[in-house]
Amino acid sequence: MIDYSQFPDRKILCVDMKSFYASVSAVMLGLDPLTCYLAVVGNIDRQGSVVLAASPALKKKFGIKTGSRLFEIPNDSRIKVVNPKMGMFIRVSTEITKLFYQFVPPSAIHTYSVDESFLNVKGLEKIWGSPETIAQLIQYEIQNTFGLPSTVGIGPNMLMAKLALDLESKKAPNGIAVWSYDDIPHKLWPVSPLSKMWGIGRRIEKTLNGMGIFNVGQIARYDLELLEKKFGIMGNQLYHHAWGVDLSEIGAPILAGQVSFGKSQILMRDYKQINEINIIILEMCEEVAKRARDKRKAGRTISFGLGYSKDELGGGFHRSRTVETPTNVTMDIYKVCLALMQENYRGQTVRSVSVSITKLVNDDEIQLNLFDLNGWKKRELGYTVDKIRNKYGSAAILRAVSYTPDGTALHRSKLVGGHKQ
Repeated sequence: MIDYSQFPDRKILCVDMKSFYASVSAVMLGLDPLTCYLAVVGNIDRQGSVVLAASPALKKKFGIKTGSRLFEIPNDSRIKVVNPKMGMFIRVSTEITKLFYQFVPPSAIHTYSVDESFLNVKGLEKIWGSPETIAQLIQYEIQNTFGLPSTVGIGPNMLMAKLALDLESKKAPNGIAVWSYDDIPHKLWPVSPLSKMWGIGRRIEKTLNGMGIFNVGQIARYDLELLEKKFGIMGNQLYHHAWGVDLSEIGAPILAGQVSFGKSQILMRDYKQINEINIIILEMCEEVAKRARDKRKAGRTISFGLGYSKDELGGGFHRSRTVETPTNVTMDIYKVCLALMQENYRGQTVRSVSVSITKLVNDDEIQLNLFDLNGWKKRELGYTVDKIRNKYGSAAILRAVSYTPDGTALHRSKLVGGHKQ
């Protein structure tokens, strides 16, 4: 059993904008976000384009949700289909954060995503009232100022607030759910499938299922040493999260520390030739390497995957390789990806590509290789190019392949969040 008296009992609000992209788009069109039928689609000119957000009414009546395709949306005059306006979404998100300043100081706010934030309201009871009252005031101000609906989860820590938000608030009449440590056994432990719990993805869920674990309560009752042996530090986290324990502070992510840098891309068309697929891989290695360099990190394990077109009935592969010396050099990562591709690719039509690096270390911990005399030059060249891009834009310097018809980097440099501004 866990002794909760030894853990902080903060008052954390997790505030989420309901169907944010769809709601903002609806308000811009003068529509009610909760009653209109509206879908935000990556590109309305491509029938296979993905639905990025759907209004609550569209989800309920037509079954269209995030991840659906444009061609799945019924031809109904009541349904509005719009392109995303990422610049506008980001501006609205920023203004909502400023609204939070009316209730809590900036140091008590953690912006988790464009539509979700954590607020620590501990000690503000004498000013605003109980956490539930503060949540209601914030909901009112967001609705009154922006016309946007919101939901709120409240808990003694960031994890519990997030779980209350995800698992209960959206069903609550007022959109507010409050969880305490006493609620763990009857609210969290029955949760199944495991992927419904924040922090557990499909891959971890499959592994846990193979261990005979199918709900959160079974994780809480599992032997901690065996979980750590199987998952490492993640096993310790799984165990304590199953008990609702989280020591993260506002201003730091729930999962402390960046554990990987990656990039995945659904291609705008099918790619069939190896040379054109290699162009995409090189561009993505460049982006992943830059993300690592921006944080002064390097990685030892390089992961690479291809997803095949529906013409191939789907499928694909995802493989990893650990190198002896951590790297954040584009061409080093690219060479490993090509090796993995040569070993696993058999000529199928490709529609998605993913690249990532893990097993991170600080790049100042990398030892120079005496057998690679130009290694330091390659490393410094990457940082020099990054400085130019950071100052003049991501398209200021591109590899020549990005200017070919097969490259996508030039097109993506004009997007915000992967979509039109």
